[in-house]
Amino acid sequence: MQRLDRLVGCLMCWVLKQSRSGYYTWCNCLASPGIQENELLFHQIQQVYDTSCQSYGSPRIQVALVAQGVSVSRQRVVRLMAKLGISARSRHKFQVTADSKHARPIAENHLNKDFVTSEPDRVGWLT
Repeated sequence: MQRLDRLVGCLMCWVLKQSRSGYYTWCNCLASPGIQENELLFHQIQQVYDTSCQSYGSPRIQVALVAQGVSVSRQRVVRLMAKLGISARSRHKFQVTADSKHARPIAENHLNKDFVTSEPDRVGWLT
């Protein structure tokens, strides 16, 4: 299997017109410190986001991370949240559905909370 990997690597170098030594140097190099720090921040941002029931946006996540001792700017949190594809869920504001302060006449209450009937499909005040 290792021989097949080397063959594929050599073939890619030949097709892309790159040196084999450059390819193997690229394979063995570690991620840059910035990329490693971003990976750590991805996990921390996701943890704070999940802990908040997906309600925290970038300002509150940044404050939570600073409280945990992580030095990070809000703009960086915005960028990393966009890469993660997460955003705060907005709360729905209470919406008034009935206007009880009107001057129009109110219908009479014929049932008076008497829901007991003598026969099926009959209401007392209809019979």
